[in-house]
Amino acid sequence: MMRNWLPFLFVLLFCKSLTAQTVSIDKEKLLEYYQSQRYAEAAQYLQSIYPSDTQDIKALGQMAYCNMMSGKLPDAEKNYLQINTLQPNSLPVLFSLTNINTRRGNNAKARSYLAQIISIDSTNFNAYKQLAGLTDSSGLKLAYLKKANVLNATDADVAYDLATAYRNDKQYEPAYNVLKIAIAADTGNFILQQTLLPMANQLGKYKEVIAVGEKLLQNDADANVMKDVGKAYFFLKNYQKCLSLYKVLEDAGTVNEAIVYYMTLSYRELKNYEMALVYAKKTIDEGISTNTTAYYGTLAGIYEEKKQFANALTAYKRGLTFSSSNSIYYRMGLLYDLSLKQAKNALTYYNLYLKGKPDPEKDKEQIVYVKARIEALTNPKEAVTK
Repeated sequence: MMRNWLPFLFVLLFCKSLTAQTVSIDKEKLLEYYQSQRYAEAAQYLQSIYPSDTQDIKALGQMAYCNMMSGKLPDAEKNYLQINTLQPNSLPVLFSLTNINTRRGNNAKARSYLAQIISIDSTNFNAYKQLAGLTDSSGLKLAYLKKANVLNATDADVAYDLATAYRNDKQYEPAYNVLKIAIAADTGNFILQQTLLPMANQLGKYKEVIAVGEKLLQNDADANVMKDVGKAYFFLKNYQKCLSLYKVLEDAGTVNEAIVYYMTLSYRELKNYEMALVYAKKTIDEGISTNTTAYYGTLAGIYEEKKQFANALTAYKRGLTFSSSNSIYYRMGLLYDLSLKQAKNALTYYNLYLKGKPDPEKDKEQIVYVKARIEALTNPKEAVTK
């Protein structure tokens, strides 16, 4: 019985081979598509030449590439999966599948392909580098970056990301060392040099910060560089130079609490006590968030919900020490009026609320209510009669 099938099987295989051999590709036409980056047309052309069930890996690879370059990611994935079935464990194919899934936001699937790559090649730098960018776990990210950095210590992207991760973990010396190696390999990389400055400051390498920072400032007057260089000048007791840099930041409106604090200390060291007082006050102002009053108002509201009225009053009053707030005046009026039954105090805060000139349209209902309560508390007998 099997012998009867053999001639038929031979003919079938021969025809299939013949078909494969008769596929004719216009190479000049395909090259023109590639050179003009008309990848969608190139993919259509290849699909018109090869049958849909082709197992020609070279043809599938061409179609996959063209589909990926033209943004037809589902078609590209289908092609690469076909290749992966026919020829498993191909690193270029697995990387392409990773790329497709990363572009589509399917990070879990992308990570699974990268894990396959590492199982095949445990020293693959690019796989670890990409895994670091696809994980939400800070611990895993650090582990992948460290592995990638061991494999290629001069890669600027990995060095930057690893140094940043170390810095976030307050590991300043490892961060500094990673950057120094990468900078030695690319002395013109200003991004790495700028990233180095805060690490060097933390390690007390102030002269290096100034040397590197001043060169960077010749290229671009970056605020972060000025901040780091100014700090280095301060610790080297060059207070005038520190102030000159920080004055530039102040004029540009980019100061923060730390900067005005160092300006305060610099003026004090220069015995300019009048200016030291001015900047000491500015330091206090910078240290207070514009939302601090609102935060205390929220805290007080929670105390009210828990019927802890004394704590609520303390929180409200604490909030008012940072800035006046009509909302808090209103809430305190209600608290004294309705919960604590202290009419005199309620009137005080109701009146403060009205003096704060609430919005006549937005706060119309509150204004009407407060005026009614003031009338009722001022003339309780008349309110009862009415």
